[in-house]
Amino acid sequence: MSNYVLAIDASKQPLSPCHPSVARKLLNQGRALVYRKYPFTIIITKTVENPNPEPIQIKLDPGSKTTGIALVQGNKLLWGAELTHRGQGIKASLESRRSLRRSRKNRHTRYRQARFLNRTRHKGWLAPSLQHRVETTWTWVKKLMKFAPIKGIDQELVRFDLQQLENPEISGVEYQQGELAGYEVREYLLNKWERKCAYCGIENVCLQVEHIHPKAKGGSNRVSNLCLACEKCNIKKGTKNIEQFLAKKPDVLKRILSQAKRPLQDATAVNSTRWTLFNRLKETGLPVSTGSGGLTKFNRTRLNLPKTHWLDAACVGQVESLEVLTRKPLLIKATGHGTRQMCRTDKFGFPSRYVPRLKFVKGFQTGDIVRAIVTSGKKIGTYIGRVAVRTTGSFNISLKETLVQGISHKYCSLIHRKDGYLYAT
Repeated sequence: MSNYVLAIDASKQPLSPCHPSVARKLLNQGRALVYRKYPFTIIITKTVENPNPEPIQIKLDPGSKTTGIALVQGNKLLWGAELTHRGQGIKASLESRRSLRRSRKNRHTRYRQARFLNRTRHKGWLAPSLQHRVETTWTWVKKLMKFAPIKGIDQELVRFDLQQLENPEISGVEYQQGELAGYEVREYLLNKWERKCAYCGIENVCLQVEHIHPKAKGGSNRVSNLCLACEKCNIKKGTKNIEQFLAKKPDVLKRILSQAKRPLQDATAVNSTRWTLFNRLKETGLPVSTGSGGLTKFNRTRLNLPKTHWLDAACVGQVESLEVLTRKPLLIKATGHGTRQMCRTDKFGFPSRYVPRLKFVKGFQTGDIVRAIVTSGKKIGTYIGRVAVRTTGSFNISLKETLVQGISHKYCSLIHRKDGYLYAT
């Protein structure tokens, strides 16, 4: 069964979500209209006097790549969603912009002067890819507050203690300054290498800090070049290159090189943003309570629920029992609002095409979700997806797995205006 349907009255006051069959009946009788497609919301055609809806708790399971969202009324899970962030896309865009500017500088062509020396970062500053995670979650909390009688917020305030830090509350930009920024390297290595010898896998013996690339041959003391080895393996390896030492064990070599470079990106992302998100949620004026990751896992295991982001969100905080009334969450993917770039460039950074000044073409803009019912030609059929407009009036529609090109605007009807997200169920 899909999510319960969000509802508001004629004065746009949120009401209790209703069962899909009830919403369908109201729509068929003309007592309600579709107000929003995503999330699906109906508006009652009259004002409800003193509705007093049962309060709903919004629960959040913030993640590095995906955040789980759940609306719980009492012990009933009515609505769920999984919000996929685009942090890596933002990071890639910033790196691309930086490389283009450096390329123009090296070619002695016109470029924008660097401004990093006359810019200061305010307290609590987060990298754009991390700030995006906070802002998108905050946006959806505010959006759901308009369509449901939210009376409180539960947030999983995860503490990633993978490094057994002396200061486990470290967050924000501190977490990014240097390799561990003065924390005990040995404790970090014990956790990273699971208290085993990296070469032979032996446990419960005295382990020594070992340079993967020998220090005698220019290896550094960076954490990414360190591992743990038992005395026997450490002596046997000596100053040999790891490729030479493990020439007969290619699988072990591949695992060690991969694990050595594996950053704790997910732990860092959540650890950096958790308090920023918590403080933003408090701005709503609603009571905000928190729960640990261990408690969430305990609740989910006790209730015998599968591990998904939205069900994890429903299990955040104190949960005695949970009746899951929906099995199909709304899948939300952050796509952004496009770019301000007036001129598109090729892979070398040279201008290749220009962007039209007007975003709207025949009443549509790139990013709108449309339904195209093609009645003639080679592409007869019905297509629902994200549209990319062209000044010729011949649009492209992105479906779940394919791209349909050359659909006339005459066949298109609007379903949902562009809001920076892509939806699926």
